Amino acid sequence: MNIELCIANCENAAGGFGLTAEVGQEILASGVDVMTSGNHIWDKREVFDYIRDEPRLLRPANYVNDLPGRGTMTVTLPSGVDVTIANISGRAFLDCIDCPFQAMDRIIGSLRRQPQICLVDFHAEATAEKLAMGWYVDGRISALVGTHTHVQTADERVLPQGTAYITDVGMTGAFDGVIGFRPEDSIYRFKTGISRPLQVAKENKGINAVVISIDEKTGKAISIERLSTLK
Repeated sequence: MNIELCIANCENAAGGFGLTAEVGQEILASGVDVMTSGNHIWDKREVFDYIRDEPRLLRPANYVNDLPGRGTMTVTLPSGVDVTIANISGRAFLDCIDCPFQAMDRIIGSLRRQPQICLVDFHAEATAEKLAMGWYVDGRISALVGTHTHVQTADERVLPQGTAYITDVGMTGAFDGVIGFRPEDSIYRFKTGISRPLQVAKENKGINAVVISIDEKTGKAISIERLSTLK
């Protein structure tokens, strides 16, 4: 399998919450080309400097412009093909930020040329919001990959107009836990209604991912394949 570009959402990579410069550089050194994120990217204060200085780290484009960082970047593959990566956040059950649908219109309108390969990480809680966005951008971008819920969905498909879609790509972490944390901590919270610190789970570590093939001449997706090491 010839992977030309690797994108990873990293917003919880530093001990389950947020990102540090040290962890970010580890991720990039491992072969990741672009890091996307979401609402938890702001959990560690030091990320404010890192996200300003590291162009390969994105944050949702529909956060206010006063925040550091950027929501899109374009990379040129060794073959000479340009690929734009964009990061946006949903609003249902999340922070009250700018409209992600209008943000997508702006991003699509800013592409250098048409067709151009454009890959989007839509970081959102509600499956309906993700599905609505998938249909909204179908045929206008190459792929819309959902993140945030940490549980991989089984609805990967290429939509009718050529956009690859999955509601949630899942997570990299310990599968013998609750979205990456120790089960006992999450169970306590649900049983009692009282929060206590969540500890990162350690058992049965694995990876969820998707592999997307795209026609570089049309910018349309050819296929999307769901991968998981979970047994």
